[in-house]
Amino acid sequence: MATDPLPQPTNPTPNPAPAPVADPTDHAEARLAKLRQLEALGVDPWGQRFDGHQTIASIRELPCEPFNDAAPGPKVRAAGRVVGRRKMGKVYFIDLWDQTGKVQVMVGAKQVGELGWKIIELLDLGDFIGVDGEYGKTKMGEATIRAAGVTFLTKSLEPHPSGYYGMQDMEYRLRHRYLDLIYTPDTLRRAHQRVQIIRTIRTFLDGRGFMEVETPTLHAIAGGAAARPFETHHNALDIDLFVRIALELPLKRLLVGGLEKVYEIGRVFRNEGISPKHNPEFTMLELYEAYGDLFSIMDLTEGLIVASVDCLGAGRELPYGEKTVNFAPPFQRLKYSDAFKEHVGVDLFDREGVKRRAAESHIPLALKDEKAGTTADKEHDVLVHELFERYVEDKLSGPVFVYDYPAALCPLTKRKRECPELAERFELYVHGMELANAYTELNDPVTQEATFRRQLVGLAADDSMAKMDDDFIRALRHGMPPAGGLGIGIDRLVMLLTNTQTIRDVILFPLLRPEVG
Repeated sequence: MATDPLPQPTNPTPNPAPAPVADPTDHAEARLAKLRQLEALGVDPWGQRFDGHQTIASIRELPCEPFNDAAPGPKVRAAGRVVGRRKMGKVYFIDLWDQTGKVQVMVGAKQVGELGWKIIELLDLGDFIGVDGEYGKTKMGEATIRAAGVTFLTKSLEPHPSGYYGMQDMEYRLRHRYLDLIYTPDTLRRAHQRVQIIRTIRTFLDGRGFMEVETPTLHAIAGGAAARPFETHHNALDIDLFVRIALELPLKRLLVGGLEKVYEIGRVFRNEGISPKHNPEFTMLELYEAYGDLFSIMDLTEGLIVASVDCLGAGRELPYGEKTVNFAPPFQRLKYSDAFKEHVGVDLFDREGVKRRAAESHIPLALKDEKAGTTADKEHDVLVHELFERYVEDKLSGPVFVYDYPAALCPLTKRKRECPELAERFELYVHGMELANAYTELNDPVTQEATFRRQLVGLAADDSMAKMDDDFIRALRHGMPPAGGLGIGIDRLVMLLTNTQTIRDVILFPLLRPEVG
């Protein structure tokens, strides 16, 4: 008996196919033998172009009445993967799947002819076929394509995974993402939603006069963030290079060059740890707007996030794990110092109070130089940062803009004129996860050079992070307009908006250890 099709979503969230039940006769040798039989029939097992086919979702939107030879239904042409196959006498029922959904195909020996019937009998789960036929309902009320012709398009030589509810082993899913997309509904849904979100970001920024640019991936100096880079060597030039850790400094050079609104969505690489929120290779949005500042970028960020939420069509109150997030603007705005005092219990500028609170929290008050065998007191702002991470971040349910950060934590940020100990920076938090980071950009070359030099103190000469970007300072000396800048981790944004708890599930190919065996 034919099974019911998967329900079609009102929002474009495609339906991956359920994994087939294991068949003990389904193995690679048997599939290869069927390939040879197809070749003997004169059928190309790897197929040819198949023009004019419709998506399965668009077929399912057509009028669907019970089959009636006196009043035929719509003529359709479909192509996809075979994910189900049942025989009833001289009729096969095939479940045909593409990335937009699934539909039943009814194939009769009389309708498709001798060659078509032999092709159907040689089908395995995972093969690709094209179907021409009529769309309507069976006697059981099942929406179905009644095939008038079958075209073989590709042979699958490996058995597909078993178990109706899909693949359960995470390691297997990540290493076989191509199968994961077919048989795990949420994986394909997230892939489509990620594309929707990125497309929306581009449309939003383009509509506000921003220019999308591309900047180099290989840098002579690893700059723009405090992160450990991946190193490589350029053979032709015989120079060592770094794979970029940030997009920032080249984009600011473009501000100097007169491109007043620029952005890039690009991959960055940091040779650091892996966690549910970190992958060594990830996607960043960075943008810069001449004549803007911290608060103009805050407004822009809020609009961009809301547009990204709206494009998914599920409303502005979204689930995240066991919690919900209300993205209805305006977002909360909270000073760093106020959040610190509320949750840590001491004033941000109370040096003795911060030391005491750090000691009570068993945070080391000194750093040891392993090479020199000496220790030095941690700077006040380092302790502030560690206390903030421990006591404040997980209290920020948000969306909340936390702004006016300690200046020592923000080497590329303009200081507040009325309080130079603070920097004009914000971070956007949602349920303790940092989602965006933005500044009023530091465009004073003298202060910027001094800040860079302070960062380099104590680093070994051969350290990849111990090089001054003199060209960037030179660019600033030619004049960069006052500006606001923003960075958003695209992977984290997609995690949040698709209710995904690990970054590996929103990156199609996350970094994995080499497969053993």
